[in-house]
Amino acid sequence: MDQMRLRDLKFTACICLLLGCTMLTGPARASEPELKIAALKFGTVNWVMDVIKHHGLDRQNGFSLKTLGLASKNATTVAFLSGEVDGFVTDWFWVLRERARGSDIVQIPYSASLGAVMVAKEGQITSLDDLAGKKIGVAGGPIDKSWLLLRAHQLKRGKGDLAKTASPIFAAPPLLNQQLVSARADAVLNFWHFSARLEGAGYKRLASVSELMSALGIPVAVPLVGFVFPKSLGEAKPGIIAKFVNALKGASAILKTSDAEWERLRPLMKAKTDGEFVTLKKRYREGILNEWTDAHRKAAMAMFEVLKQIGGDKLTGAGTRFDPAMFWSSP
Repeated sequence: MDQMRLRDLKFTACICLLLGCTMLTGPARASEPELKIAALKFGTVNWVMDVIKHHGLDRQNGFSLKTLGLASKNATTVAFLSGEVDGFVTDWFWVLRERARGSDIVQIPYSASLGAVMVAKEGQITSLDDLAGKKIGVAGGPIDKSWLLLRAHQLKRGKGDLAKTASPIFAAPPLLNQQLVSARADAVLNFWHFSARLEGAGYKRLASVSELMSALGIPVAVPLVGFVFPKSLGEAKPGIIAKFVNALKGASAILKTSDAEWERLRPLMKAKTDGEFVTLKKRYREGILNEWTDAHRKAAMAMFEVLKQIGGDKLTGAGTRFDPAMFWSSP
């Protein structure tokens, strides 16, 4: 990374910190290395981070976790690239592009919770084939992975490209949900927790993204997001990535089995109704990763090939190839 770019990134990071930063933890003990992770202020990753801190799983594993809550995904990326934090949460396509540029970074996949195509329960849309000619709200933009998978699914079935046969509406996730509620959109393909909120309010899951993957020959639901760290962090702070992984596993086990823990987290979840709360808990638990295996790596490679055919260089970057070494493994 050249010096001018780095100065620009550091300046932007400082602005982001002034505008949107929230410190969630106290000072580290002198004998414990600190692990600082940037996350969206209101992102669902904060749930598992809260569990780690509440139960002292970081201290039990010999480190102190600090979370930097920022206002946008770009802000978390800038904080990471400028060295303001040790890690952040993003998808592995970003990791691939950065590794292709020479960055020695790795990702720890942590959740296979995926979105869904949501429609009105009593509406006229009863299958994916009914989406042709309809207004479809899409989170994440034209190269959103879930949108590309939906397009690939319909193309494989000979039903045409929804980018041409339907009218996609690209907007922020909360706005898309409102578009469906107000009937200004016929269907919405949103991130998992926004889809879960709609489901909890009585809307219907027409198809989940994991079901689209399966239909496209991707046998395992592939997590898209995970924690990203420089591989060199394990040298600067020996063993800290493995320690974090152990704490993460411990927190995930609690969330998998403890209903009382979810009740404690309920204020953080901002669930408006009991239905929302129950559905958010259910869908989160479905996405908890108990292990990361060769089958997951192969499924990720298969998904990369599918998405590259649809999204091209705009998605992957020119010349980027799948690199299984981007996924962290214990030494």
